[in-house]
Amino acid sequence: MLGTLPARALLFDLDGTLVDTAPDLANATNALRAQHGLAPLPFATIRRQVSNGGSALVTLALGFDVDHPHHGAARTFLLNAYEQAIATHSRVFSPLDTWLNRWQRNSGLWGIVTNKPRRYTEPLLKALALEPGALLCADDLSVKKPSPEPLWEAARRLNIAPHECWYVGDHLRDMQAAKAAGMTAVAVGYGYISEEDDYRQWPADVWFSDCAALVAALPSMESSLRQSDSPR
Repeated sequence: MLGTLPARALLFDLDGTLVDTAPDLANATNALRAQHGLAPLPFATIRRQVSNGGSALVTLALGFDVDHPHHGAARTFLLNAYEQAIATHSRVFSPLDTWLNRWQRNSGLWGIVTNKPRRYTEPLLKALALEPGALLCADDLSVKKPSPEPLWEAARRLNIAPHECWYVGDHLRDMQAAKAAGMTAVAVGYGYISEEDDYRQWPADVWFSDCAALVAALPSMESSLRQSDSPR
């Protein structure tokens, strides 16, 4: 049961776990298609690919794999379009937004470990008034998820042991990183998961089908924090 697991800090993946960035990335993807005279793709089709990054969205939009001679230019166009409207429709998932506002006000320990480059992460977080105590982006270290090093570095910056952290994510690599880091691996099924992927098969410690279910478990974390901070 989740409430019995050690929890003094919460670490999140970003896209599809903490923030619903799919609407703005979908608009950028369809802008790329429009540039090539193609009709828009359905939002649901694009949403399932968001966690796989810009290159995957280019392949989805145009059929260009990474070896295609025009893939790089198409990816640049897509990312520039995204950067120009990076937080137009993106929002923290509800009801996680309400819980996190309270957690931040109470100086709770939390952070973000993402494979999103800092160039796009920082303006997004600023627009959403998110101030994590630790932020690790794709270009901060020489390795990224599923390697555990970014999660370890986030814990170090929070001055907390890895085993006292939960890492919450919507991708297999998130669970692999969390397990390798010695953190409690929390899988969520509301993120950007492809049709052929079953998040309940990921090597997690606990699984939540939707954001409300995750948030319902978070008070147990607050209880654990109060107990760990109480005099002995």
